[in-house]
Amino acid sequence: MVRPDHVLRGCKRCDHSERIYLPPLSKKIIYLDQFFFSAAFRERDVRFLEAADLIKHATANQVLLAPFSSIHEDETHQWRGFDGRNKEDLMQFIKATSRGHEFEPNYRVEHDQILEAFESFLANKPSDFLIDRRMALRSDVDHWEDYFRIDVGGYRGNIELIRDLKNEGIEGLIDMVFPAWRLSTSTFNEHIEIERRDSAKFYLQFYFDYLKRIAVGDYNAMFDSPIASMIVRDMLQVLPEDMDLLEKLRRVNQFFASDHFASAPNEWISPRIFSVLREQVRNGAYKNPEDAKKRLFGFLNDVKHISVYSPFVDAMVVDQPMAAIVGDGRVNIANRYGTKIFSLNNWPDLLAWLRSLTDSISTEHRRGLEVAYP
Repeated sequence: MVRPDHVLRGCKRCDHSERIYLPPLSKKIIYLDQFFFSAAFRERDVRFLEAADLIKHATANQVLLAPFSSIHEDETHQWRGFDGRNKEDLMQFIKATSRGHEFEPNYRVEHDQILEAFESFLANKPSDFLIDRRMALRSDVDHWEDYFRIDVGGYRGNIELIRDLKNEGIEGLIDMVFPAWRLSTSTFNEHIEIERRDSAKFYLQFYFDYLKRIAVGDYNAMFDSPIASMIVRDMLQVLPEDMDLLEKLRRVNQFFASDHFASAPNEWISPRIFSVLREQVRNGAYKNPEDAKKRLFGFLNDVKHISVYSPFVDAMVVDQPMAAIVGDGRVNIANRYGTKIFSLNNWPDLLAWLRSLTDSISTEHRRGLEVAYP
């Protein structure tokens, strides 16, 4: 058996056993956007197949992980006309490269980011958000993997409903928001503040809607309210019990106007992505609605996952429209969080980075691989 830091060998006929300790690991984490899977396993694009082989090689050599996310399976099952062979290849790739590790749901990471920032605000600590990878990946990833993993199927939800909501979201952005953006006169930084204030309003509104349902006896609200409604609820619970509700809400509003809230990764990244997109729209991009819908179909999901996960990973692979946005110096993901952003715009850099991971394996690490996986 391969254990986290050693190999355990034993005799089947007697009680003799031995432990061979393995060198410590420090794995890189990569987040693969759904467009990567589409190009590699549905379209069979050779560029992506080459990258997929390098990723499989790096994960097998214990230097890289591509953790699984619930959105990966949801998106896969939304694909129409996806043949069985490609589907099986995709799921096997996802499971093999994740090595059994899964990202925490994005709503949970978003919740935990805000709660941590709020507690820092209450304690008068510096507003800088301290990145801890365990917020997005609860399991320890820097260990040697055994030969086996437990595969537990997840809940896929209503695939048609998910697809319809995705279509409605991007249509609303293009048909209603884009026209307003073209007439907007606010500056880039002013729009960031608008986005952040709107975010705070949504959190509060979700909570107040939850309270209204409870007040009229609709206790199903405790089970089917949006996850976002629990963020303000849990913030209020952090405050002293003897503090009255109005004072608690005043403190929550102070936090939403603070640098602590602005420094939470989700609130730092998401408003900047939308502000860059707004500038692109004002400068004449995405004038054709049908073309815009095709190019930006997965945009809203991508914003969520980049905003939530990018600070906790070493690299992300995104599509070209998103790469153009996050490559803007004002979004600042690479400099602020050290996260490498790859797309077809810099594909050779991705391949070179993946090769470097295995090329730089130490002699001690190679001996460990020989012992663990002879």
